[in-house]
Amino acid sequence: MLTDQEMLLIAKRFLNSGSRQGTKNIEIIIFLDDIIKKPYGNIYYYDSKEYVETGDFNKSLVGNAPFLVEKKTGRVVNFGTSGLLENYLKAYENDKLVPSLTRYWYPDEDRFDYK
Repeated sequence: MLTDQEMLLIAKRFLNSGSRQGTKNIEIIIFLDDIIKKPYGNIYYYDSKEYVETGDFNKSLVGNAPFLVEKKTGRVVNFGTSGLLENYLKAYENDKLVPSLTRYWYPDEDRFDYK
């Protein structure tokens, strides 16, 4: 089982990984006060540092859905932006998340997969 600090490091690696095209030159910050802790892992929210500092909507990230770092495996689970987080969590907890090619990110391999 990973600690909160280890999961946070994975979250930061995920946000800075080569797999996340389009954000390589953007400094991203995680909202540390908004981390949601679940028995199975932590859920993180994030946005660009420039948006947070200036409030300029044009500097905000698009598609910055919250994501989960699993406590047991360190795998990152991407949620979507088209629905409520509660619905995504319910689907995750019931093993009913809709498959997506970028649903899961494996930190040891820096790759996405649908399972």
